[in-house]
Amino acid sequence: MGRADERSSRIEPVPGEPAAVVRAGGERVLCVADYHAGLEAALRWEGVSLPNQARERREHLLGIVDSRAVERVVFLGDLAHAIGDSRGPERDELEALFAALADRVAVTVVKGNHDGEIESVTGGTDGEIAVTPTGGIRVGDVGFAHGHTWPARRVLEADVVCVGHEHPAVRLEDDVGGTRAERVWLRGPLDPAPFAEHYDEKLDITGELVVFPAFNDLSGGTWVNVEHQAFLAPFLPDGLADGEAYLLDGTRLGAYRQV
Repeated sequence: MGRADERSSRIEPVPGEPAAVVRAGGERVLCVADYHAGLEAALRWEGVSLPNQARERREHLLGIVDSRAVERVVFLGDLAHAIGDSRGPERDELEALFAALADRVAVTVVKGNHDGEIESVTGGTDGEIAVTPTGGIRVGDVGFAHGHTWPARRVLEADVVCVGHEHPAVRLEDDVGGTRAERVWLRGPLDPAPFAEHYDEKLDITGELVVFPAFNDLSGGTWVNVEHQAFLAPFLPDGLADGEAYLLDGTRLGAYRQV
């Protein structure tokens, strides 16, 4: 097995799901990004009325956890939705989620831009819950970061770097001119140039970047194949110049800017 194949084998997307099993530091880890607990409550403030889907989200995740025999769940940032302290329905959702996971797996929360005060929830729950700095964490040969800030140097120098934040999606057209958006994975070699420029030093960057689709399908996203679409992460698209897009069912779409 070549080095590129070995890297790819560390990340196994769950067919049909916005989640992947990652081999990191001797553990089987289920990794998901952008869970956005409490999103419906936030949308109501904006005039969009949706039923609370907290239970459905939780059962969806637990079903994947139970089917994949993992030892840990890594939330790749934006587990919460409120920028500040989680309150009301959002806090209730997070506490119920942590309680359900406590008897199953350990939990790591990679802090995202919506997780500023997530410790106010994790500190009062049962089970093993770790919260990382915003620059992310490296476990063995795998780096985990949310992606709203520049990942830490050590994270970037891992063989595989997993990020969220972008909520990548593609706009697809049918034969009669109709369009639809589909969540996608983005994968490809890390381009070291933007990171070297940011840190003003040469970094040992030779790995693969994997941009996870959003777990919460209500959270919108970046249409990565639409001209002039602005990206959210400060290192995209330059940091993934040669990446490819894959649908949740595993369909390879090719170069993500040319889909």
